[in-house]
Amino acid sequence: MAAPTIPAVDEPAPRVIRGACPHDCPDTCATLVTVEHGRATRIQGDPGHPFTQGFLCAKVNRYLERTYHRDRLTTPLRRVGPKGSGQFERAAWDEALDAIAARLNAIAQSSDGPQAILPYSYAGTMGLVQGASMDRRFFNLLGASQLDRTICSMAGTVGMKMTIGANTGADGEGLPQSDLVLLWGTNTLTANPHLWPFVRRAHENGARVIAIDPIRTRTADQCDEWIGIRPGTDAALALGMMHVIFAEGLQDDDYLARYTLGAAELRERAREYTPARVASITGIAEDRIMDLARVYGRAKAAFVRINYGLQRHAGGGMAVRTIACLPAVTGHWRRAGGGVQLSTSANFQFNKKALERPELSPPGRLINMIRLGEALTRSDAGVGGPPVKALVVYNSNPAAVAPDSNEVLRGLAREDLFTVVLEHFQTDTADWADWVLPATTQLEHWDVHYAYGHLYVTLNRPAIAPLGEAKPNSEIFRLLAARMGMKHPALQDDDVTIIRQSLDSTHEKMKGVTFDALMANGWARLNLPVPYVPFAEGGFPTPSGKCEFVSERMREMGLDPLPAFTPPYEFPENVPELAARFPLTLISSPRHQFLNSTFVNVESLRRNAEPEVLVHPRDAARRGIAEGMRVVVENDRGHFTGVAKVGDAVREGVVWAPSIWWMKLSPDHANANATTSQRETDMGHGPVFYDNLVEVSPAD
Repeated sequence: MAAPTIPAVDEPAPRVIRGACPHDCPDTCATLVTVEHGRATRIQGDPGHPFTQGFLCAKVNRYLERTYHRDRLTTPLRRVGPKGSGQFERAAWDEALDAIAARLNAIAQSSDGPQAILPYSYAGTMGLVQGASMDRRFFNLLGASQLDRTICSMAGTVGMKMTIGANTGADGEGLPQSDLVLLWGTNTLTANPHLWPFVRRAHENGARVIAIDPIRTRTADQCDEWIGIRPGTDAALALGMMHVIFAEGLQDDDYLARYTLGAAELRERAREYTPARVASITGIAEDRIMDLARVYGRAKAAFVRINYGLQRHAGGGMAVRTIACLPAVTGHWRRAGGGVQLSTSANFQFNKKALERPELSPPGRLINMIRLGEALTRSDAGVGGPPVKALVVYNSNPAAVAPDSNEVLRGLAREDLFTVVLEHFQTDTADWADWVLPATTQLEHWDVHYAYGHLYVTLNRPAIAPLGEAKPNSEIFRLLAARMGMKHPALQDDDVTIIRQSLDSTHEKMKGVTFDALMANGWARLNLPVPYVPFAEGGFPTPSGKCEFVSERMREMGLDPLPAFTPPYEFPENVPELAARFPLTLISSPRHQFLNSTFVNVESLRRNAEPEVLVHPRDAARRGIAEGMRVVVENDRGHFTGVAKVGDAVREGVVWAPSIWWMKLSPDHANANATTSQRETDMGHGPVFYDNLVEVSPAD
């Protein structure tokens, strides 16, 4: 590995090292880390970065506490107690690598073959080096099963592709020029805080800011209006808006004629969604639906920010696809500050093939990560092929974050399952491992990052030496490959070489984004204007080159080619018997101080709190639930407990349990995923975390 530039322990003067926040957040902040005598003493946002603007979120402000946490793993651990007991003893790296290599080789060479080995990873780091390079090469060459990484964004990603052609969207830096901002299914102050200054500037310039969400979040509290929509009904609301827009002549006929496909068919579909019908579906009053439609239709540059929560139900892909039609109906794509944004990620054209080397992998099976419970408990892994005999987990904590956690735990408990976990801490998943290997944090390794909320590439340089015997993920897979006798040159590239390979792109958007430029400044904007107005004159990356209201690709998928409302699987009207037993819809979006299951063990962020369950006053009264009472949330899949909070910041019929707690830090050793299912969305095979009927009752 190329020698990182790390300050010497005895260097007298403090140094500031440029880096990047690695976490699963749209903002991908550029950071400045101050190092004194070899120890990081401060982390801050880069004030020169146009999107970071000098501040970090409440979580990453505590990143040094996490890095130097007393429970940080610094040596390999070998299991000595029963599976799940969390009993380990320290071991040397040579012992660990030899044992793991021998077991993986034995499985690969058995009658089950290498497809009995399953990697499991996601966005514990968003870095391309530590998250999607040497690991992919290793498993590709090994011939292991491939993981379909769907747990967050795939339903919406496919939905965006079906309408506008790619998961690109409006540029947040154009927001100050917006005259209307819809924060639709997004708790911006928690999940995307660096967008908020741009929202605030739009508001100062006269824009109305409206939150559409089943929960009156801290973001909704800061908006001009909160529209409390029923979970999973967003597509119906978008179609209702289109109904009014077309009926009152608020559409942009010129944009529709020039740059869209299927405008007449969309008009007919929208005619079906009268305000009265949409009110009955969404729980929003007719006059409010009509007002929203008129405000949107009369705006000239409305910015619609949607997030991944609204696609976590059976019709999630269709919901995103339908909302994405709105700015083409009204022509808001013409102007800076107009359009819709789910993600900006498709603008980043790194050389993914050079990073992952997919050509090294023989044809093999694909296992959906959200169905891990099925994969580990069914003899055919639910998808054909051999049973999973080895699980290698990194950048994820599936025991806590995967749906239907009880089935996941049953799988992890199998005595014949060999489990290896690369981690910073002994998480819920690590407790079930046979071997735990200590990984470096972002302050201790090289990486390069894209973003999904802005248009800047960011380089991360190591600021300190690895703590104890921790090693980067990339180095662990290099060492493991060598122990297994895998000698392909692709497994020997160092991290700086991998970064250079990722930037070896001929795409026009990557022009000027070079390793030297990143080393000099820490970050670089894609080769795009400021602000970026991608579809002002059409040019959609769809098969037709237009915004596709009618999608032949969707017809080929067996789906309605036009925008439609696809209800959740557990939509109460459609499952009356289930709803009679479990009448409340559970939303388990992130707690402000956590990022998925990361940061849960940082005491200053957990604040001695316990899992909470927010219940509407009328729902609470019917059940004899009072503020502060311990309650049980349950359905046929499982249950968990929390402390009741009673208030009208949640719709009647909805309960909110901010997540994702480590099970071991919860009073009953369970979290919300004990109740979620392994069913898939309509597009992209994504999870349906918020398609979840439950009952809440006082705990015994």
